[in-house]
Amino acid sequence: MDIRRTVLLMIFSFSLLMLWNNWQIHQGKAPLFGAPPAATTTNGASQSPAATNAGVPTANTSASTPASTGSVAVPGLAGAAPAQSQTVTVKTDVLQLTFDLQGAQIVRADLLAFPTTDDKDVPFVLLDRAAGRTYVVQSGLTGAPAGTQYPTHLSSFSMISETKEISGDTLVVKFAAESAGIKLIKTYTLRRGQYVIDVSHQIENMTTDAVTPSVYLQITRDGVDPNQSSAPSFLSGPANYFGAAVYSEQDKFQKVTFTEIEKHKAAYIKQTDNGWFGMIQHYFVTAWIPQQGKSRNYEMTELEKNIFAIRSIEPVGAVAANSSQTINAKLWLGPQDQSELEKVAPGLDLVVDYGLLAIIAKPVFSLMTWLFTLLGNWGWTIIALTFLIKLAFYPLSAASYRSMAKMKQVAPRLAILKEKFGDDRQKLNAAMMEMYRTEKINPLGGCLPIVVQIPVFISLYYVLGSSVELRGAPWILWVHDLAVRDPYFILPAIMMGTMFLQMRLNPTPPDPMQAKVMMFMPLVFGGMMFFFPSGLVLYWCVNNILSIAQQWYITQKMAKLAATPHR
Repeated sequence: MDIRRTVLLMIFSFSLLMLWNNWQIHQGKAPLFGAPPAATTTNGASQSPAATNAGVPTANTSASTPASTGSVAVPGLAGAAPAQSQTVTVKTDVLQLTFDLQGAQIVRADLLAFPTTDDKDVPFVLLDRAAGRTYVVQSGLTGAPAGTQYPTHLSSFSMISETKEISGDTLVVKFAAESAGIKLIKTYTLRRGQYVIDVSHQIENMTTDAVTPSVYLQITRDGVDPNQSSAPSFLSGPANYFGAAVYSEQDKFQKVTFTEIEKHKAAYIKQTDNGWFGMIQHYFVTAWIPQQGKSRNYEMTELEKNIFAIRSIEPVGAVAANSSQTINAKLWLGPQDQSELEKVAPGLDLVVDYGLLAIIAKPVFSLMTWLFTLLGNWGWTIIALTFLIKLAFYPLSAASYRSMAKMKQVAPRLAILKEKFGDDRQKLNAAMMEMYRTEKINPLGGCLPIVVQIPVFISLYYVLGSSVELRGAPWILWVHDLAVRDPYFILPAIMMGTMFLQMRLNPTPPDPMQAKVMMFMPLVFGGMMFFFPSGLVLYWCVNNILSIAQQWYITQKMAKLAATPHR
């Protein structure tokens, strides 16, 4: 019985700690578990002009590159935006991209199929260059002889294609710039319904000598997490990761926080010929996928205060006089759609990080995806998933409920034992354990269903919190987004009610401390659920209702068996 009391006290203490942690976050205070995202600034925080508008730098500044990479420095990485930048906007059915002709860099990306959380008629903006925000995609050439400069993301480009909106299946957008006798033609090929963009850099050598340039691909952004929320930080870590990432066959998936970059403590692969690199935020990702089999260096650096860049530098090799060479790459600008990401590049689907419980979370998500194809609604999908999970755990739950039913039957005998031995805890526990052995009762049986379901519960939390498919997914009536908390707290209230009803079906613990803990459990868990995604609370409510039905059935069956005279 001491073991059972310890288990209950641990669960109760953890629940109270989680409830307090969530309340701290809800009030805008620092969480108890982990630090807030690194290098963040609020809208009201003061920033230097260079930090605010670092998306389009001036040509007289440069960032230092680590000597260990053996690469050529990329010029002009930070500075102030020009007073009058000339932009071009192109559009497909899912993407609207804004290019700045200085560098032919992408300075804004609207995801037309994903509305903002505040206004369903306004598309979500992934990339942007505005006051207080910098998140842009850049590329260019480096490695020019001293005193000269090849076309970079600082050079003036001109648009040499005409079409700006997709009409068929593809949209081809071309830009060109010339410097130091080298002409660079950037070609972006967008396709209907797709977030992956084919990008080519055609290098034309118009000089009389061979040249050896390098192509750099770069993502520049500030360190302000746009998706800070009141979600429990203890569980939300990988699901809400915000920062840089690199993938290679050698070192697999490597995450690098902005704090590590700022403190020059970033550990990642520096040279490889495969993989990809990108910037990750909740639900969305921007990633460059250089041509596989081509050697390149990776670099991460802080350009200005709170402005970070991750880039690859790929040597082109010798380009003979009056000849050309093309370097291809892919660019992903869009949601963390696992099925589509894994088609683009190996390991790209790992940006949806389920943490240590991925072995459970991934099958859960796969099962949910299949159920969704049948039901067409994520709320009903969660309910169907709960039925299937309950069915899988039915034998274990049934054994547990039989044990609790027996506990309820022997409750009068426990009361007699308690009265007989009084305050002699040692003799009382010995007598109780002897009775449990005789009646074949497992005193910890009632805890098993909760303990077994905790990994599934946490895995489902990660799935609901990190799967973009459930972002903005409605169920019925007041539940318009299963990935956020219930706006009217109706589901948490139902959950508390079902937990209280479950407690009534359970035998009253003989230990007063246990009885008090069990009495407060519904309030504590219900309070926690106020901060959890409504989809998760829906799962727990349905699970409770099914558990009540199963427990009532088994209890009634056991009571009839006990009342039947043995022949």
